[in-house]
Amino acid sequence: MKVLFVAAEGVPFSKTGGLADVIGALPKGLKDNDVEVRVVLPKYGDIAQEYIDEMIFVHRFSVHVGWRNQYCGVFKLEYEGITFYFIDNEDHFKRPGTYGYFDDGERFSFFNRAVLDALPNIDFRPDIIHCHDWHAAMIPVLLTQYRNQDFYAKIKTVFTIHNLQYQGIFPKSVLSDLLGLGWEHFNVNGVEFHDHVNFMKGGINYSNALTTVSPTYAEEIQTPYYGADLEGALSRRQSFLSGIINGIDTEAWDPQHDPLITRNYTWRSIQRKKENKVALQEELGLKIDPDVPVLGMVSRLTRQKGLDLMARILDEALQLNIQLVVLGTGDHEYEQLMKHFAGKYPEKVAAVIRFEEALAHKIYASSDMFLMPSLFEPCGLGQLIAMRYGALPIVRETGGLKDTVLPYNEFTDEGLGFSFANYNAHDLLYTIQRAVSLYEKEEEGAWKKMVGRAMRADFSWTQSAKAYKELYEGVLAQ
Repeated sequence: MKVLFVAAEGVPFSKTGGLADVIGALPKGLKDNDVEVRVVLPKYGDIAQEYIDEMIFVHRFSVHVGWRNQYCGVFKLEYEGITFYFIDNEDHFKRPGTYGYFDDGERFSFFNRAVLDALPNIDFRPDIIHCHDWHAAMIPVLLTQYRNQDFYAKIKTVFTIHNLQYQGIFPKSVLSDLLGLGWEHFNVNGVEFHDHVNFMKGGINYSNALTTVSPTYAEEIQTPYYGADLEGALSRRQSFLSGIINGIDTEAWDPQHDPLITRNYTWRSIQRKKENKVALQEELGLKIDPDVPVLGMVSRLTRQKGLDLMARILDEALQLNIQLVVLGTGDHEYEQLMKHFAGKYPEKVAAVIRFEEALAHKIYASSDMFLMPSLFEPCGLGQLIAMRYGALPIVRETGGLKDTVLPYNEFTDEGLGFSFANYNAHDLLYTIQRAVSLYEKEEEGAWKKMVGRAMRADFSWTQSAKAYKELYEGVLAQ
């Protein structure tokens, strides 16, 4: 079975969020299940030079973007046993970052067309093209123009929604001027969306199968509250939609062998975690105390991640004997909020307003609890990493957080963390208080047992890769 992944980002070449981690890790899990996966990404200008130097030029050709012909180069790189292809056009991709530009409609119209046009020239005819998020969502629509060619006639498509909030909505002129598609696609069952073109809606309506990154999120996005105006389209294609939980790269995230943390440990040597805590307290200028419970947060600082709830309860929460370490960037108001609390409680709060991979590892290894009080969370990787490092998550019951964090039950001594259902600041505060109270009663042993359960839980890609393989087999049998 041959599968081609198409995405806008992928570790280690480009990353803005969890999508990149999936693209970097899932192909390796599929390879272990006898699926041949190759990956196509844009050749961005800020890909590390060490990877640029290893790329091999494969082919060059012209891509039709509406009435224009534009240069496209294809480069190839083998990385950790997976073949990556890079679509090259300096006008579109040689600029800082990945997306968020005024001309994204043109950039990714070019990218979608270029991927299809490149296929006959890279010695790889996939059985399935697996498109990820809106940046690759028009491939299933464009493929309708290629079906009369033998090379493309039997290719199936799978479309994965990583975050429904970002849909790729552009003026309707994009349909003909950039994509070269006819107006027969501009309707409610096609790509039309409030008199605009919606790339994600194209992926939803034209793919042979749809997935999203957790079973609960697959249900949520069919409701108005979470559906972002696409709940109707998703409900119509309900029988084609499934939720498959993301995994994490258990080699990259492994407290037993992690080279970025102060002291390695396992669930059997969890007391060593305190050495990481003290080292982090020293590094960030917090009060040195190996016994104080540390709450970690590695996140985009946005309302989606529950920062508006945090704003309401932090003063009261910080009256507890706790420390809070926050790493991330996001909306200006929430960056300033975290800086404010770091200034107000300098011995208890550290706010690092940037992203730094090594520090993220240290925070996971040092924290006793990990905050993810999200408004919505398609899957979430932070809670999975936190549990692997023995930091018990405090989450809201939504999306993948609900599917992965079994809440603590003091009567049955079960659970992997703490959760609350309503998007309510007081419920978040109560859940933090409950977690801290259990931590402080460590003589009863419940905390240590829960940490052990969390660290031993299997959140690798193994089960998810098997589920994707079964999905592919079902698609090819259609």
